[in-house]
Amino acid sequence: MTDTRPARIAATAAFCLNGLLFGIWAARIPAFVDRFALGHDTLGLLLLCIAGGAIIAFPLSGRASDRIGAARLTRVLVPVQIIALLALALMPQVWLLAPALVIFGAAYGATDVAMNGWATEVEEQRGKPILSSFHAAWSLSGGIGAVTGLALSGVAPLYHFAVIGLPAAALTYWLCRTPWNSRISEDGPVFALPRGPLVLVGIVALSSALAEGAVADWSALYLIEALSQSESRAPLGYACFSVAMVVIRLMGDLLIERLGPITATRTSGIAAVTGATMIAAAPSVAVALPGFVLLGLGLGVIFPLAFSRAAASKTMPAGQAIAAVATLGYGGILIGPPLIGAVAALTSLRFGMGVLAVLAILMIVFASAMRPAAR
Repeated sequence: MTDTRPARIAATAAFCLNGLLFGIWAARIPAFVDRFALGHDTLGLLLLCIAGGAIIAFPLSGRASDRIGAARLTRVLVPVQIIALLALALMPQVWLLAPALVIFGAAYGATDVAMNGWATEVEEQRGKPILSSFHAAWSLSGGIGAVTGLALSGVAPLYHFAVIGLPAAALTYWLCRTPWNSRISEDGPVFALPRGPLVLVGIVALSSALAEGAVADWSALYLIEALSQSESRAPLGYACFSVAMVVIRLMGDLLIERLGPITATRTSGIAAVTGATMIAAAPSVAVALPGFVLLGLGLGVIFPLAFSRAAASKTMPAGQAIAAVATLGYGGILIGPPLIGAVAALTSLRFGMGVLAVLAILMIVFASAMRPAAR
């Protein structure tokens, strides 16, 4: 039997780096808002640039994963991610920040598909569900990235990004050099949408991802504007959310085994609806923070379920199936922020956060899509 421990450590490191860099970016959004005097609508458009870059990268990364292997592609993308993050802090004007955000989104999205493809290969070799633990690593690192915003809120974003991101990227690249034979497929189109049952899987992932992306990019501003918190305390919402996701994802494999994927999805949706409602209606941070915890618990196992289901598809190569679900799913992490920004510009940020409860209801409605594929 193949020893999967080195590959599992390497793939986990890739998840950690991806989450860490995203968490760092999310924590410093208020600094970019102040620097460029951004309104809700402008910020929403800028965040849409990240979404655009990622959506373009998803199918390209899926095809590249099938052609050269998910492990190799993950390694190649490690330096691309950190360079893209550092570039954001170097942009002197908003019109230059926009294309830099497109590149950052593309690097993030391409890595997401590649590392999930590698993780599903490791899971398949081990012969038991472990994908939730990889996503737990992503969430933990995202929370750590957000917490670094508390410690380094007084320094320039470039210094923050470099001090935290560069050592993490170097370590990840070294770990990702571990040998691994990824599955290779030469067939299939570059761009593929989900087919058959994967369409509903993508919708469930989309509903979860829209909420996750909104929390990542708007929670800090929400605590500042709606609940009168300082910039140094603003990352607490995303930190609570991320820690909750870590906890549920560490328990996720056992939870899914005990409840089954359909019941696990419906139960998660109920927790997410409750948490989102608490956040939107919160009269104080003492109510909002538990709401972020519940929302994190509700969203935590959705992506491991969705990607495991996609990788087991019998109608598409694994890389394309993961990319197709990611296009609808993880793309939501990047579409969610501009959506909330548009709603906030038309109404209020509090009302915009209330949209998260509606999204969570969709998870409950389409939970049956997570039924395991026949092997």
